[in-house]
Amino acid sequence: MRTSPALRRKLISVAAVSAALLTAASTASAVAVQETASAASGVPAAQTEAAPGAPAERLIVGYKSGVAEATSNPAAEADAAAKGKAAGEDVDFQRRLGTGAALVDLGEDLTKADVADVVARYQADPQVAYVVPDRLNKPQAVDPDDTEYAKQWDLFESTAGMNVPGAWGTSTGAGVTVAVIDTGYVAHSDLAANIVGGYDFISDTAVSVDGNGRDSNPADPGDWYNANECGAGIPASTSSWHGTHVAGTIAAATNNGKGVAGIAYGAKISPLRVLGKCGGYDSDIIDAITWASGGTVSGVPANSNVAKVINMSLGGDGACSSATQSAITAAVNRGTTVVVAAGNESDNVANHNPGNCNNVISVAATNRSGAKASYSNYGSLVDISAPGGQTSTGTANGILSTLNSGTKTPSSESYAYYQGTSMATPHIAGLVALMKSANPALTPAQIETAIKNNARALPGACSGGCGAGLADAAKTVQAVSGSGGGSTGGTVFSNTTALSIPDNGSAVESSIAVTGRTGNAPSALQVGVDITHTYRGDLVIDLVAPDGTAYRLKAASSSDSADDVVTTYTVNASGETANGTWKLRVQDTAAQDTGKLNNWKLTF
Repeated sequence: MRTSPALRRKLISVAAVSAALLTAASTASAVAVQETASAASGVPAAQTEAAPGAPAERLIVGYKSGVAEATSNPAAEADAAAKGKAAGEDVDFQRRLGTGAALVDLGEDLTKADVADVVARYQADPQVAYVVPDRLNKPQAVDPDDTEYAKQWDLFESTAGMNVPGAWGTSTGAGVTVAVIDTGYVAHSDLAANIVGGYDFISDTAVSVDGNGRDSNPADPGDWYNANECGAGIPASTSSWHGTHVAGTIAAATNNGKGVAGIAYGAKISPLRVLGKCGGYDSDIIDAITWASGGTVSGVPANSNVAKVINMSLGGDGACSSATQSAITAAVNRGTTVVVAAGNESDNVANHNPGNCNNVISVAATNRSGAKASYSNYGSLVDISAPGGQTSTGTANGILSTLNSGTKTPSSESYAYYQGTSMATPHIAGLVALMKSANPALTPAQIETAIKNNARALPGACSGGCGAGLADAAKTVQAVSGSGGGSTGGTVFSNTTALSIPDNGSAVESSIAVTGRTGNAPSALQVGVDITHTYRGDLVIDLVAPDGTAYRLKAASSSDSADDVVTTYTVNASGETANGTWKLRVQDTAAQDTGKLNNWKLTF
């Protein structure tokens, strides 16, 4: 018997002028299946094949919530037998999967037409949410054929690598441009295919050493200098080719039978030259940040290769200036993620810019054992750690990437091990490119949160603060792509328009358009619901997928006399395409009480 509203329990939901280089120098993709329609049956070939051209031998059948076959093995077995008999085939229930779906066996001698007949009968059943073939998967080719790949411990080693190969089956960075604000680019055949137009922002010819000021050619002529030329007591240095090393870590050509593999080898690099002899000025760096992110710089043509990621492996002493902060904030507001080096002074990053600026991802460096590298800065302003190497424990413990053999001016292309937070930073910039390619809708804030939420604890020691831990590329990319493996920390789609729920009336629906996702929805889709109602036992709530499949979130219950529904439901929506219009359907099934859907959201 229903109690009066008065007796019901209330639910209580309750750069310094000169910027220095941050380095110390030292010498399987998934099988794609082309889906075509089956003209004979109207059932897509993709639903009749377990491999290209081969008829499926088993089907995975998902039943709608609430029907007997969804939970009862005998019921699912009887249903399989009945559908097989109707199709003239022997169809057997095998077992229940962890998701609740049923695995049914079709035998070994069926033709595509036979399989299509069985599939069509399942599809015609209103109690079936989906039916798909039990496809045969093969190991992904995660080891590129690049000749030096085995030396890139930072990408794949289980102890302190960044688990990059595990992300390549989902994303390679295609469609994303990364601006490398650095020394420019020296020609290298292992990188050339991924280089797009950049710019030389060095306005002072004493710094540029290329004979002119700003121009559209970001070629690196070399940044060597003599002893005391860059300050009293500073020893001579050969050219670093620093920007080319950084760029190679991000997007060196991969599976080309030579050299090294890039983290986001499907991405493009836009080289922006701001560092020359003895460093580079804040003013040039600020203009480069602005231009890279799509802003306007006087006297510089519009950027046709706007970057969604900026890598700045550079820095100087002191606080983040208001001028630099302004440029960074504007870039982030345009949707560009800014990744910066924490610095190599073995000091608190609070004392060094731009690693201490707001709205950046500040990166500390780890060594091959997963501990903070001895040189790396640290502190509460560090956001994340990534492999930066430590050559003092052996050259091969550094980060191997593209370089040039010239000591002053360009000579032959080469590869070399470097160490530094300069080397750690492009690991994160490459990861951001993978994320943006997998989910273009991600904002810089969501990207930073996802990287932190999906990091793993440092395998080694860190004193002073190394951020959220060691970045994990595979886990992070899986999380933001909707393929499982973690939380994005806020990839949220919501509808905040209030909707009245009529008393004992027809169901009402509120819609959310999901865009910019890749592949299917996650197996743990979060559905947040905020409903005000004076007797929530009256309510039936369903999540309706873009294809019309309904997932029961809440059934009516005469014994549930509390007020309101303010909660988050978890739905296995892995069988649904993520993009499309999702709906929340709410119905009041009994008289006397009213309510309102205040808002709801989907968190991927």
